Amino acid sequence: MEPERAVASGVKPGGGGLATTMTKVVVAVDASEESLHALSWALDHVVRHHPGASLVVVHAQHPADHFVYPVAAHGLAYIPPTAMETMKKTQEENSRKVVARALEVCAQRQVVAKAAVVEGDPKEAICQAVEEMHADLLVLGSRGLGMIKRALLGSVSDYLAHHASCPVLIVKPPKAHAKGTGNST
Repeated sequence: MEPERAVASGVKPGGGGLATTMTKVVVAVDASEESLHALSWALDHVVRHHPGASLVVVHAQHPADHFVYPVAAHGLAYIPPTAMETMKKTQEENSRKVVARALEVCAQRQVVAKAAVVEGDPKEAICQAVEEMHADLLVLGSRGLGMIKRALLGSVSDYLAHHASCPVLIVKPPKAHAKGTGNST
């Protein structure tokens, strides 16, 4: 069986790995299994070895107007206020479910964690949250996008590895769950 895979960014060469005085670990979560795998990995391989560290799970949700598209050539869009309110409530409920699931994973491992929901483009919102929280480490999962999809769609993990104000640990999905591998029956 292959060992768990993780890639660290921002760790000083020759520094012996992660800081020994780590006080705040932030784990970015979404509705994907990859993010829950990253959370589990962080709990088992980081938090467990730094008992004094605090853990914050962060979920980024797009602003509701992100889902409104122009209907005319001049870019105007109209959405009835009731539809916008319904969309916001649905988004809030989805965020609550994502955070509750992440906190449940923490509770199963007897780790107390805080949760935060931030609004905006996930790349920028998580980057800003990490800076405001003075995180010592950001952990997030990788969806395992191929090079072309990553170039076209953009990669949250790639962006954060280059722009976050703290070291970033990207946990790759297990081989059996990686996109494009395994049985396709």
